[in-house]
Amino acid sequence: MNEPTLKKAMTTLEFLSQDAEARRLYEARQKYLHDEASMIEGARTEGKAKGVLEGKIEVAKNMLSMGLDIQLIVKATGLSEEEIHALKPM
Repeated sequence: MNEPTLKKAMTTLEFLSQDAEARRLYEARQKYLHDEASMIEGARTEGKAKGVLEGKIEVAKNMLSMGLDIQLIVKATGLSEEEIHALKPM
């Protein structure tokens, strides 16, 4: 058995032999760490989605400036016709 695995097993054994208050604190800390990791992953996912949308909008603007057909831009970007019309300069 390798050292990290043995060390983790020993840490878990120590945890299980602690009193109820120590277990409660340990579990609260573990929950906090898990929640924090989930929030960070959610923010990453949201940031990526926002970046993809911004890229599609930029491509659509470029295609509009080239005078391309709206339906072609819809197919190329995946944006709706309404979203593309909203990008047109007034």
